[in-house]
Amino acid sequence: MKTSNPDFHEPAPLGFLASEYPAGPPADSRFHFWPVPLECSVSYGTGTKHGPAQILAASQQLEKWDGQGCPGDHGLFTGNACPVEGPVEHVLTAIAERLQWSWAHRAIPIMLGGEHAVSIGAFQALRTRSEPVGVVQFDAHADLRDTYQGSPYSHACVMRRAHEYGLPISQWGVRALSVEEVDYRRAHNIHHVDAAQLAEPTGVDFALPADFPHDVYLTFDVDALDPAFMPATGTPEPGGLAWWPTLRWLQQLTAQRRIIGVDVVELAPIPGMHAPDYLVAKLIYAVCGLLAGD
Repeated sequence: MKTSNPDFHEPAPLGFLASEYPAGPPADSRFHFWPVPLECSVSYGTGTKHGPAQILAASQQLEKWDGQGCPGDHGLFTGNACPVEGPVEHVLTAIAERLQWSWAHRAIPIMLGGEHAVSIGAFQALRTRSEPVGVVQFDAHADLRDTYQGSPYSHACVMRRAHEYGLPISQWGVRALSVEEVDYRRAHNIHHVDAAQLAEPTGVDFALPADFPHDVYLTFDVDALDPAFMPATGTPEPGGLAWWPTLRWLQQLTAQRRIIGVDVVELAPIPGMHAPDYLVAKLIYAVCGLLAGD
């Protein structure tokens, strides 16, 4: 496979959960972690470029046992950080190459953002796959704007790009939309279960439309979680998701569909406050645990 950087698959100096697992050979690792410290279109708080490094640092504090098993036993490989200098189009191409390389090794790529625009690179890679793929989004925002602040590659436009690429999408936890996004959702009948619905006291089970593809890419913006315990994000919204219900919905998702890739984005670390960084690292490892036995 041709790549713009033939050395991108060299192991990172500090791998995900390297405190418990030495870097595994890519071909023997079920999970490939790709740090992408992109920060090019943030529109409120800043700091997403520091997110990947802090996730990796926080992961060193995780236990290898996640409550059900040891997902890391399936092999963890962390590649060097993706270069993010230069035109954003070049960064997105580099991201797509990394995901394609992981799939060639029969691994599940897990991208560590960085702002949400990194997902557009993943969506470009999904377009090259022969079988249909749907995108499940956990997010406080719909991200369906055509452009934002003059850019079609803004963090506020990622799901609009996914939909235009022909990828079916399902949105969970949204609670902030522009009028343009409301109209776009209605016009295109985009599946969604918003935060207000998820907060129903009777509880809500995770379910996708019957015709949604079996293969799914999961994009998780940490602002989907409530800012009471996830304040380290650039665009916080009240009324967000809680820890245990979120894990339950992710478990139900992985039971219903095959997850072929994941990104976790929009962590903007707060100096001196390590709890949000650790929460994100633990969330990622929990997802690995859900995927380890599929």
